Amino acid sequence: EVQLVESGGGLAQAGGSLRLSCAASGFTFDDYTIGWFRQAPGKEREGVSCIYGGDNTTYYKYSVKGRFTISSDNTKSTVYLQMNSLKPEDTAVYYCAADYLMFGDLELSMDLTDYDYWGQGTQVTVSS
Repeated sequence: EVQLVESGGGLAQAGGSLRLSCAASGFTFDDYTIGWFRQAPGKEREGVSCIYGGDNTTYYKYSVKGRFTISSDNTKSTVYLQMNSLKPEDTAVYYCAADYLMFGDLELSMDLTDYDYWGQGTQVTVSS
């Protein structure tokens, strides 16, 4: 059974940093892409970043490039999202999700419908 648990959200000042964690269980990283998504009040859920467990290649939404870094620690079965230079626009509930890869699937998809398992979300609030 695949389970994902996010943590690390909270309140930060503009320009500050937070590190989100996604603790995973029940699957082999090689077969999955792990993605971070966020949803702000009144807005659609959007992809932020993802990492392919097979080779640790990554993707970032353009607006977070240079500020956010996704990484994984396979010994801890955990994926991280280091968020630096935070802006008020980053305020949202952040979700970790797992995309089980079948033959022919894109490795770094940010299509919500491709993701099979979701965590409960963690709130990130950035004050101006």
